[in-house]
Parts: sequence; C-alpha cells; structure tokens
Amino acid sequence: MARSSWPHRAPALAVTVWLTLACSFSLCLALGALHLASPHTHLHGIIYTCRVALGIDAPSSTRANYAGYVGAGAVGAALVVTFTICVRRARAIRKRHRRVLDLVGRRSAVLGATVLEHAAPTAYCLPGYRPRIVVSRGAVELLSSKQLGAVLEHERAHIAGRHHLLLAASQAFAAVFRGLPLASVMREQIPLLLEMIADDRALRRTGRNVLATAMYEMATASVPDGALGVGGHGVAVRLQRILIPVPSANLAMLCCIATAAMVVPLLPVLVACPPSLALSTTFALLPL
Repeated sequence: MARSSWPHRAPALAVTVWLTLACSFSLCLALGALHLASPHTHLHGIIYTCRVALGIDAPSSTRANYAGYVGAGAVGAALVVTFTICVRRARAIRKRHRRVLDLVGRRSAVLGATVLEHAAPTAYCLPGYRPRIVVSRGAVELLSSKQLGAVLEHERAHIAGRHHLLLAASQAFAAVFRGLPLASVMREQIPLLLEMIADDRALRRTGRNVLATAMYEMATASVPDGALGVGGHGVAVRLQRILIPVPSANLAMLCCIATAAMVVPLLPVLVACPPSLALSTTFALLPL
C-alpha cells in the first residue's frame, strides 16, 4: 500500500483499505487472545474443522477461560476508549476556537465562511458539531474569486466527508498499537489521502491550474489544532498529482481491491469462529 501508486489515483478506496486492514488486525489479535487462553474451547472455524478431520483434536466441553474473553475485550475496549478520547479532545479544542472566532471573526454570507481580520493568508475548517469554514482577510485579498471558491470547496469536502472522524480512527489505532508498522504508516498516509479526496471534490468545480495556484499560495498557511486546511499534508505531492495527472486506475483492478477490502475483515472470523457465529458475523459485516 505505501509503495503502490494506485492509492493516489483512488484515495477514497485507499482510505477504506487502510481501515479494513486495521480492523482485520484488531480482530486477529482479539481472537488470538481467546485461542491462547483456552485453545480447546475457542479453536473453531476452519482451524477446528481441519484438526477434527485429521483426528488431531476432539471437541472439548471444558468451561471457557474467562481470561481469553478479558484479553479479547481489552483490545476492543482500548480502541473504543482511545478513539473517544481523540474525538473529545479535538472537539474541545474546536469549541474553544469557535468561541474566539465569535469574538474576532466576521460572518460572510457571500462566502459562507467566517472572515478573520488577519493579513497572513490562511483558510481552514472546523468540522464536527457546528462546522465552520474560516478564511483570513489576507487570503481573500490574495486569491482570485475562482481560487477562493476552490479553497472553500476543498474545506466543504472535509466537513461533508466527516474526515475528522477518520483521522481520529487512525490516531486511535496508532496510539493503541504504538510501534506497529501498520499503525505508523497508516497514520502518515490517511491525512494525505483525505486531502487528496478534498482536492478531487474541488476539481469537480474548478480547473486544475486554479486549484494548483490556490494551493501554492496557501502552502505556508498555518492550520490550528483540530482543523483541516487546504495547505495541509503533502502539498508538494498533491500539487504534482494535480498538475501532472496520471491515467485513471484500471476499473477491474479497483473492483478487485474493493472486493478484497470487504473480505479481509471477515477472514479472521471465518478462520477462528464457530460456523454459526462466523456466518452471522459475515452477514452482519457485509452491509458495512
């Protein structure tokens, strides 16, 4: 994933694949805890069927070892609690920032944004509850009307796509599994891919040169904590992607990747769970 070129051609699908890989790893770890704690009780699915067929093992009726359930539950609880902390922390930062904007900002109905009386060009959005787009007076004076429209469309894409929740998910996974290559690379890649998704939405309403020049002008703009801005991650890579467009990814390949992304989280369940639980879990996860 990190070395491939297709994620930059289909950033939305790439974000989905990263998240499904994280989900699959978490399931593997949780089910592994069950197997290590009480293998005779929890060894089911394909592994269990093969062992019984070969006569290596027989069904066991021993009582489940609750340590396995505690270990499996701890994995899910750690992810949920860390995700909640990341979301609440960012929400508190944005809430304080909104209070400041109410005092020093000026609402512009024409732009649909809050304008700050600041000479330095900057533009960003505060997603989540009561979302808000913020631009400085310097940005309004520096950019043309088309460039400013492209910047505003970029910020609207972040808000509409709830990109702050995806960022929080990657941060939570990286915090729980600190030092894991999957977690560290995923935390680096997802912010860049989310910016590319917002770039693609802005390109639907404006030309490539317009967006590229706007990004170049705003490349050094600072973005406060908890906010998302057009001058965010990987400006140089994104500029190259916009100015030197590459052919679209092969549709058949994208379909295969999307199918694999749906199957990957189901593999641990099919391999390690009882047939009835595996079947019910599979049907429960397919709509997602």
